[in-house]
Amino acid sequence: MFVKSWKCQFKMDLQLLLIVTLSAVLGGSTAQQDGSMCIKANAQSCGECIQVSETCGWCTDENFLTVGEPKSARCDDLESLKKRKCKESLIENPRGSIVLDQDKPVTIRKKDEKVKLEDITQIQPQKVIVTLRTGEPQTINLKFRRADDYPIDLYYLMDLSYSMKDDLENVKNLGTKLMKEMAKITSDFQIGFGSFVEKTVMPYVSTTPLRVMNPCLGNHNCTSPFSYKNVLSLTKDGNRFNNLVSQQQISGNLDSPEGGFDAIMQVAVCEKIIGWRNVTRLLVFSTDAGFHFAGDGKLGGIVLPNDGQCHLEGNMYTMSHYYDYPSIAHLVQKLSDHNIQTIFAVTEEFQPVYKELKNLIPKSAVGTLSSNSSNVINLILDAYNSLSSEVTLEHSKLPDGVTIQYKSFCKNGVTQTGDDGRRCFNISIGDEVNFHISIESQKCFSKDEIIKIKPLGFNEELVINLKFICDCQCSSSGQANSKKCFDGNGTFECGACKCNDGRIGRVCECSKDEVRTEDLDANCRKDNGTDICSNNGDCVCGTCECKKRENPAEVYSGKYCECDNFNCDRSNNKLCGGHGRCECRKCICDANYTGSACDCSLDTTPCLAKNGQICNGRGECKCGSCRCTDTKFQGPTCELCPTCPGVCTEHKDCVQCLAFQTGDKKDTCKRDCSNFNVTKVKDRDKLPQPTDQAFPLAHCKERDANDCWFYFTFSVKNDTNQVVVLEQLECPAGPDIIPIVAGVVAGIVMIGLALLLIWKLLMIIHDRREFAKFEKEKMNAKWDTGENPIYKSAVTTVVNPKYEGK
Repeated sequence: MFVKSWKCQFKMDLQLLLIVTLSAVLGGSTAQQDGSMCIKANAQSCGECIQVSETCGWCTDENFLTVGEPKSARCDDLESLKKRKCKESLIENPRGSIVLDQDKPVTIRKKDEKVKLEDITQIQPQKVIVTLRTGEPQTINLKFRRADDYPIDLYYLMDLSYSMKDDLENVKNLGTKLMKEMAKITSDFQIGFGSFVEKTVMPYVSTTPLRVMNPCLGNHNCTSPFSYKNVLSLTKDGNRFNNLVSQQQISGNLDSPEGGFDAIMQVAVCEKIIGWRNVTRLLVFSTDAGFHFAGDGKLGGIVLPNDGQCHLEGNMYTMSHYYDYPSIAHLVQKLSDHNIQTIFAVTEEFQPVYKELKNLIPKSAVGTLSSNSSNVINLILDAYNSLSSEVTLEHSKLPDGVTIQYKSFCKNGVTQTGDDGRRCFNISIGDEVNFHISIESQKCFSKDEIIKIKPLGFNEELVINLKFICDCQCSSSGQANSKKCFDGNGTFECGACKCNDGRIGRVCECSKDEVRTEDLDANCRKDNGTDICSNNGDCVCGTCECKKRENPAEVYSGKYCECDNFNCDRSNNKLCGGHGRCECRKCICDANYTGSACDCSLDTTPCLAKNGQICNGRGECKCGSCRCTDTKFQGPTCELCPTCPGVCTEHKDCVQCLAFQTGDKKDTCKRDCSNFNVTKVKDRDKLPQPTDQAFPLAHCKERDANDCWFYFTFSVKNDTNQVVVLEQLECPAGPDIIPIVAGVVAGIVMIGLALLLIWKLLMIIHDRREFAKFEKEKMNAKWDTGENPIYKSAVTTVVNPKYEGK
């Protein structure tokens, strides 16, 4: 037997877990938009409630619920709980917090002040305890200040293949020169040196005895090939660096890419042998060739992945023939773990390759190495300044469901968010920048979690101890096996019963063992369907308890919660068109309305035409509008017919025969035009106008067989065609023949004269052009204009020399 007034809200553990998890993933921002999220989560305890969203609270008032309300109704957004008369002091709403566990101020060094390395602090705070509630972010303020005179360790890793022969000469004096330059930056500087060539197996190097002794061709004396050799661990003695480097010899290999990745891995992981301190760590990688990476070892029969461990014996890497080259990702992890900043000093030919590699390795730089490494000191200084002027935060692996957002406050008021919020640029010594680190969790963890945040390339870090609020404070004072929980079947805490295993319900009155889940579900399924309570309620001990809506006016009802009063058809965005009520998803329409959405009016007034007929007798009135039976008619009352012939043309013959006794129907006028009532008027102004009639009127203008126009109006009244016609025909006047003939003759004469004048003008122009052409040719003549030498005169003239003209 179960008490009806204390019905429980049956909810299987798996269903509850899914709902709570979904609600937690949605987060607090959604809850602010939809306050009902807290209720929809169906939380069965205060702990479950506060994990739904940061906006959800739990009312611990024992008398808060009304009869029939489920236990989950105690979980709601804060404002709703207050409106529902739950006192603020009785609302459980725990909040997250931040406690600074170690907060040593950043170091501000006075001029010429000496500070021990262990006393230098560049980030603040160092340890923080953060208590998180699901969906509620907590923000930590992190301060970074670049310390003055900070110690530096620099390890120079050089490619000693034969192509680097001239470079080695310039590196031999690098120690003392670099010491002098770095003294301008820091008073505590260490330098070391290592070299690499390639794995000592085929096909990377020749393994013939002669080539093992001297891998170089010709008369060049080279040392045996090796993978990686630590020549000098980090030291402050620059002269020792010069001496040891000057003793190094070039070696050789067969292929172009080198085994530099093996060397970088050993330099990173062999901290004690290399001598790294917890200071700024710089690795200068100098080469004029590419690199092998993971997978290339298969060429030499090496298939074991690089283990990332130190294998230096006698300062030589002894496992190059056993382990493959490291992958880029593996190398990035180790360099980051050991706070090493990498400077790639490479020749211009391989700049693009190493710039791509730089994009994959955080806190790294690429510099162009001259053909003989003569610019290596300037390259190192420029790269160091570039790296040290940038601070980029990175965090350790986050627990599942925990997220971090960064916001940076850099120099000159520059503020950045998103991925750019992790970094600041152009930081000089003594500059201070700030970061806001927002941490949020979307789930609750049973144990504490640790997150570490540090600036890349620095040994200092912020340790964050994450604690999680998984239950309410009132849970600690719960009464186990309380009589308020149906004979002690639960713990009474936070104003409600938290049921023991195997019990369910508002007061734990239902037993899972006594009533099988299958039986309960069968009683809650309609017509042996698959949906329990139509998916609109919960099966409580074999009875459907319908869900409540955020809007109190909207309710589910019915034995299986199959009915509701808000899911009926809508019209004009109104439920049941605003002309009825919704009952069990069907509209009950008001008088004079019908249809599934009560959108069909039974009133025929809108269908009445001006002639008093419904739809002009050409259709039916349905839902307050005309539906024309003949598809060629249109309009609100079927008065329009766009495809019909015009009434004027249609009735033209009857008007002619009745008014003028002409036209095609003059012989059959009485038979075909008996329903016409024709009235004649003398003036067009006396023809009826549309405004004078209560029914449609058409004005017509038609032409008869003699091309005369006649005017009339046409309308229909009481099934009789009413025609008013203008009795005077409008015939066109005949043409005037004489002016037409005279005009044609005059036109022909004028055209002829014009053509003659044009011809005469063209001839004059042509003659003048020919004469001008003749005159021009005459002027240009070149022959003698005297007597023609061919001409022989018939007259011979003899002159008497003695004749004196007397």
